Formats: sequence, structure tokens, C-alpha cells
Amino acid sequence: MSSSTDDAPEPAAAASPSAAASPATAARLAWPTRPESTEDIPAVRRINLAAFDTAEEADLVDALRRDRSAWLPGLSYVADAPDGTPAAHALLTRCHVDDVPAVALAPCTVLPAHQKSGAGSAVIRALLDAARAAGERTAIVLGHPPYYPRFGFAPAASRFGILPPQPWPDEAFLALSLDGSIPPRGTVRYAAPFGID
Repeated sequence: MSSSTDDAPEPAAAASPSAAASPATAARLAWPTRPESTEDIPAVRRINLAAFDTAEEADLVDALRRDRSAWLPGLSYVADAPDGTPAAHALLTRCHVDDVPAVALAPCTVLPAHQKSGAGSAVIRALLDAARAAGERTAIVLGHPPYYPRFGFAPAASRFGILPPQPWPDEAFLALSLDGSIPPRGTVRYAAPFGID
């Protein structure tokens, strides 16, 4: 559940939709985002194959797409390059904190030629906004500690009492309340394609 996005430091504060000159606003203007379409599926696979050393993440996305209990229509997003082709991808799928539904952010990928350009941030922000609009309450991510706090993520275990299914570092296993409520406490259960017990 790694990510290959733009890891350059940005402000940790969550973006405000009304902040006209914020980095998030600039990223959204530079990188149009939208839900993945059926026609985007081959491009999403190419992005994952190009961004990672193995086909593991590309295969994971395909397996999640086939898993009806994991796949959430409308919560797979792409950011388009200037030529209109997808350059970045981010995915939220169903997970649970004990028995309470949540969403897992993984994988998040950007074509190598567009990394560190804001494409990753733009697609993640748009995806999290879509999850909020869909009524999702809690998002979980295992990822780079310097990167995800800019979206509002905080250490899941020490801040919220959300435990990882394996002994992952507190600073890398993160959670975000999407609706401002207190997230549920418990242990995260990922969808079967992740292969995490």
C-alpha cells in the first residue's frame, strides 16, 4: 500500500475551497480531476506500472475493481495532463474499523514525468472531496509521514485509537475524519485483495 506521488513538502493545513492563492487551488487549476471512466482503466494500469517497480499496485487496483464489497463507484479519480490523458490516479475502497465502514486510500500514483508537479495532491484532494460528498466519514492511509498530513491526516493509533492490522509505525498509519466527527476506535480491516490479515 505504498504511494508514488509528489512528495515535495507543502503546507500541512487542509486546503480551503475559498483560498484563491493557496497551493491546493493552484494544483486544482493546473490539474483537472474527475472520476475514472471505463475508458480510463488501461491508462490507470499504465500509471501504476510506470510509477512502481513491480506490477503489484496495478494488479491490486484491478483486483479491487473486481471486488464488489471493496469497490466504491465514483471513488476512483484521475488527474488529466494538458493533453487530456490521465497522469495521476488515487483510489478509495471500502475498509472497516472493527465493524464500522471507512475508506482506505491506496494506491495513489503519478506518472514519473509528472511527479512533484501537484498532480498527486490535486487528485487526492478531489477524491477526498468526493468521499465527503458521498457521505463517507473516515479515511485511512498507510503512507509517507511528511506527505499525507497536508490533507488533514493524523496518526491513527495515537490520535484516534484506530489500530493497524499489522505493527506499522504510528507516523505512517494515518486517519482523517471526513465529516468532522470523532472517528470510530478499533482495528482496521482491509478488503481481501490487499492480502492483509
